[in-house]
Amino acid sequence: MTVHFESLPQPTLYLEAFGLPAPAEALPRDMWPRKPGVFIRKAAGEGDALGRELVAGQFGLVPPWVKSASDAKLRSPKLVTARAETVTTSKNFRDAWLKGQRCIVPMMAFFEDDLRSGKPVPTRIARVDGQPMGLAGLWEHWAGADGAQIISFTLLTLNANNHALMHRYQHPGSEKRMPVILGEGAYDAWLNVAHPEKAREFMRAYAANWLTANPVEKK
Repeated sequence: MTVHFESLPQPTLYLEAFGLPAPAEALPRDMWPRKPGVFIRKAAGEGDALGRELVAGQFGLVPPWVKSASDAKLRSPKLVTARAETVTTSKNFRDAWLKGQRCIVPMMAFFEDDLRSGKPVPTRIARVDGQPMGLAGLWEHWAGADGAQIISFTLLTLNANNHALMHRYQHPGSEKRMPVILGEGAYDAWLNVAHPEKAREFMRAYAANWLTANPVEKK
């Protein structure tokens, strides 16, 4: 499960890769569950126009049925990823999927543990060309009875048992998963597809030869 990713290091990359200005406040380089991050969604009030907006949100989705902020704090770290195969039946993610609350999560890389040696070796997975990645996700807006509000997001994942690269990671004997990495040309289509079932067409594995994996040096 992808619980750690690297945010964009230079503000100019947001404009170059996603056509949007950088967030007003710099993000932490290392993003973990419940940390404040950003995602890209269809711009509010755009109708059928292909507008995008960058929104601040917590990494780890808070479903609308959660009763309190304290409950949200406990649940959201477990909801940093959503299985694409069950997104329509999961009570955690169903509402966001059916409402078309799709998003793109910008990042430079994500991290997985290589456990083939018996010891976890954190590994940085990025595009071969070194460019930012846009990962498919869902976002949600939670409002508590006391007026508290949380904007949050999660990453969509696929089975990676047969993926030439991603099958190496996570626990041996367990199902392998990988996040859905979108091609640049699919960004607007992903955000604006009208019917949720059509959005399933974007749930495809990114080619292994377009990715590079490097062990992280321990300091």
